[in-house]
Amino acid sequence: MTHLTADTVAELFAGAVTLAKTGEKVAPRGMSTREVLDVHMQLTKPRARLLHAPPARILNPAFAVAETVWHLSGSDAPWIFDYNARLRRYADEGVLRGAYGPRMRNWAGKVDQLHCVVDILKEDSDSRRALIQLYDPALDAAGHKDVPCTLGFAFHLRAGRLHMTTTMRGQDVWIGLPYDLFFYTVLHELVAGWLDAELGDFHHHVGSLHIYENHLDDADQLTSLTASEMMPDLSTAWDGFDELLRHVQAGALTGHPGWDAMTETMHSYRLWKGNLHDAAWKRANRVGGPLGQALTSWYSELYRRAAASDAHAVAGVR
Repeated sequence: MTHLTADTVAELFAGAVTLAKTGEKVAPRGMSTREVLDVHMQLTKPRARLLHAPPARILNPAFAVAETVWHLSGSDAPWIFDYNARLRRYADEGVLRGAYGPRMRNWAGKVDQLHCVVDILKEDSDSRRALIQLYDPALDAAGHKDVPCTLGFAFHLRAGRLHMTTTMRGQDVWIGLPYDLFFYTVLHELVAGWLDAELGDFHHHVGSLHIYENHLDDADQLTSLTASEMMPDLSTAWDGFDELLRHVQAGALTGHPGWDAMTETMHSYRLWKGNLHDAAWKRANRVGGPLGQALTSWYSELYRRAAASDAHAVAGVR
């Protein structure tokens, strides 16, 4: 097993990319990758969760936020495609069959695993049974396009600190890892808050850590990174949590500074998608902090891509 430890997502991402690039060549489903098996990553400051690594890797923070809200609310609704249209290619009849939300919040139509985790640890703080299972063989052997990469989560409350472990069958380091870590660590922080515990370490176990070969050139441009900033506190009461998520999705302010930054991030991106770019920029500047910085970088990247596409089209006409 290979171990990587870092304080922030930026450091962990850099180490994981460097490691994956040294991997063996394999081609699952005909897609050429470099792969390292059996990797353990440890993040000691889970709130330093947002990767900001321009120009090599620029995230869409609105998608990171939207996906987190989508998962936590137990949803598989298609509104997530408004934030990442590429997900449609993995949908069957318009639905992502491997969506984490329904499995986490409504397993088999009757079990809220997230609520169970909190109840278990409140009853027995030393328990080893605080688990959330995501992979379901009864569903995932059916041949649908979207099969969960994440197998599940485990939570351990020790000496007043909550530690969380994620287990994955595979992790695409370049595209998926930054977004996945954002969601996982928000979940970690929330559960710690519901237990009145300190936020402990986040552990990430990956069976196949890989990078697709078409991303290697981009990865080679990752020369230096600024340490990820700490995100605002997201702790909130369990009572009213689902209502809070509905407000965030709808673009309504909640009165919670951390969640209002999430609300504003999603709202800004909806304005951008509606071609109200000036209004989107203004709202992004109002967000401030790590999310605001990442959002303005993303908008700059979208402008750059549009200009490059226009230049290519003009060159084609000539």
